[in-house]
Formats: sequence, structure tokens, C-alpha cells
Amino acid sequence: MFKIGNIEINGKVVLAPMAGVTSLAYRNFMKPFGVALTVTEMVSDCGLIYDNIKTLDYIKTTEEERPVAIQLFGSSAETICKAMDVVIKHNPNVDIFDINLGCPAPKVTKTGAGSALLKDPKKLEEMFKIICKHSPIPVTAKIRLGWNEETINFKENIKALENAGISAIGLHARTTRAGYAGKPRWDLLVNLRDEMKVPLIVSGDIYTAEDAKKALEITHADAVMVARGGVGNPNLIRQINMLYNKSDEVSSSSIAQSKKYLLEFADMLIKEKGEYGAMMVLRGIAPKFFLSMPDSKKIRNKLASALTTRESLIKILDEI
Repeated sequence: MFKIGNIEINGKVVLAPMAGVTSLAYRNFMKPFGVALTVTEMVSDCGLIYDNIKTLDYIKTTEEERPVAIQLFGSSAETICKAMDVVIKHNPNVDIFDINLGCPAPKVTKTGAGSALLKDPKKLEEMFKIICKHSPIPVTAKIRLGWNEETINFKENIKALENAGISAIGLHARTTRAGYAGKPRWDLLVNLRDEMKVPLIVSGDIYTAEDAKKALEITHADAVMVARGGVGNPNLIRQINMLYNKSDEVSSSSIAQSKKYLLEFADMLIKEKGEYGAMMVLRGIAPKFFLSMPDSKKIRNKLASALTTRESLIKILDEI
């Protein structure tokens, strides 16, 4: 257990924000597997300020998923603070604001948001002094190692954020230029938490419980952030927690379990997005429930292209 501000986090796994994935249904589906903190998809500050109805959907949360963080992105303290006010007005039950400083997508960085904000630690500190002072709840930030291999400055940015009053930091062990390619640079993060004043949550290719254990042992971080590794493999969360609780090991999901989990998630997604909207999202997610299944390519291709209704999903699952 550790604390982010006054919020208790009971566990070693944070569910990473993923655009197009970590909607309300996904977070509530994953929570019972042992997620200690859920984080929303990143939400545009300007979308909130101008009352975009679709953007407001991103900040809906449930009591069951708490503690929960709303992840905001923007390029200025002023707009982010205004967005915080909108969130609190519409959803007073949010526990934490997480500010995205890690997104490497050009459409985000070209606006001066996401990981573009990591280029100047001094400006970052000035910006976050305003944000942290304004927020009525703890503020965290997710960062990267730096813009590229020549400008690795995560230690300077950590110090700047700590000076500003941040309550915890998430660190993806790659640079902006690396995106999600190559291997995470754990070699740069040895004993990093020992140098910090606030909790550290690390991420980067956490696909197995052993990956999580290695990342935590190297960095001494308080928790790991599970992203792509957990999509279609919810038992990964249990496996990580069991490893640290020294409990009986959780086996990988059987085909029968994967079918059950997928249908359960599909029904939650239908409730959230409607049948057709849910099936369009599932085209990208459903195949991942069967990645380890022998000779599964044909079934996965169907799941990725032929889903239009819940009935079509059941028909494909019956073929497995």
C-alpha cells in the first residue's frame, strides 16, 4: 500500500490510460482482477472547457472503480485548470487528476501538449506550480525519459514536478521519439525511486508478472502500470498481485475462460456504447483474448473484421 496525496493505493498495479481502450466499461471489467488504481483515457482540456458532449463522456466514472484518476492533456496551466473545474462540476467523485506528459503522438505534441512539455523542465515547474495549487485533489503526471536519446532529462523533469507539488509520477521507460518501439530503458532507472520524494509508477512492456517484478526490482518503484499487456489478458493483473502476495500462482486464461471474459466485457461495452459501437471497438480488442491459442489466426481475423452484433460475436466464439 502507498499513498498518492491522501488517496490510499492498495496494490501493485495501475491500469494505464489507453486511447480507445480504457473507457468506463474496460476499467470496470478490469477492476475485479486486482487493479489498484484506474485511469481514464486522456481527455482534452479544451473539449471539456467548450462542453463537448462526447468529451464529457470520458470523465464518467463509477464508485466501484475507485480510486480513479481523470487524465487530462493540454498545453497550458490556464486551460488545464479550467478543465479541472469542469470535471469537478460534472463528477465530484474523481480522486486524482493525472496530467499527460507522455503521449508521443504528433497530433498531440505539435500542439505543445503531451511529451512536448518535457523539453523545458523550468517551464514545466512553473506550469505545474499553478496546476497543483489550483487542484482540490492530488495531481500526478505521466512522463517519458525525454524527447530523444540525445535529450534524456527525466531526472530534471522529476525534480521540477516534485518542486511544483506533484503527488506521484508515472514514467514510461522510453523516449518520445521511440514511441512504443524498441526495448524499455530500464538500465537508466536503477534505484530511481530512492532518489524521489513522491511515489513512482513505471511502465513499458509489462506483459508478464516477471516483467513487472523485474521493473519493480530495478527501479524500486511503488507500482507498475499495465497497458497493452493486459488487453485480452486480464489475469495478468492477478498474476502480478499473486507474485507480490506470495500466493498460489494464477495460471494463464484457458480458452473457455477467455471466451467467458470476452463476452462479459462485450456486454459491459454494449451497455456503454450501444451494440454497433461496442462491436467496432471489439474488432480491435477481441482478437487479443486469443493470441496464445494454437492456430487461432482464422478466428482472430473474423473477430477483427466480422463483428457487427452480439449475435455475430457469439457465433464466432462458438467456433472456437
